[in-house]
Amino acid sequence: MSNSSAPMKQEFLKKWIKGLQIYSNFKKEMTIFERKKAIKLSADVAIASTRNASTHWSRALMSDVSTDDANDAAKIIVEQISGRKADKYSRSSSSKDLMMTCSNKILRRSRVASRRRRRINNRGVGTSVKACSIAKKVVKNRTRVLKSLVPGGQEMDGVCLIKETLDYIASLRVQVDVMRHLAAAAERLDPPKRSIL
Repeated sequence: MSNSSAPMKQEFLKKWIKGLQIYSNFKKEMTIFERKKAIKLSADVAIASTRNASTHWSRALMSDVSTDDANDAAKIIVEQISGRKADKYSRSSSSKDLMMTCSNKILRRSRVASRRRRRINNRGVGTSVKACSIAKKVVKNRTRVLKSLVPGGQEMDGVCLIKETLDYIASLRVQVDVMRHLAAAAERLDPPKRSIL
């Protein structure tokens, strides 16, 4: 564990275990599929709550979990781990915040881009139209894929999407590291039995 992310890893582990305990108290008998769902749900809520709703992806993830009508345990886990009511994570409020945050950046970038285009056109220097259109299509496709991977990504513009993606990746790394350490510790406690032939 690196020193910089150690407190975040400890916080995630504590919240993840708390979420698993809440889920198991809510539902005593679980199938393997339900256990898998409980582990994922608890891990998602725990990692999103470590960000204290300071990022758009964490609010979107909490919103998705807390609006799952088929799963009452999810709402309870969100409320217990985050300390906030589940309805505070409504998708509409986080979308409005995101629009306000990113709108100035969009305006600034469009002004800069239009100035650049004017300068290029005035000089008579242009790039190949075909190469430019291919590059735009590639960027558009990759942006669409990225938006589908990051929670709440569909409402983000390019600049916000990159910042949120970087933060989301760092948080997923923390999640994976903790899970790996936990799996390794469990394996050391209960080593697999080898068959003697």
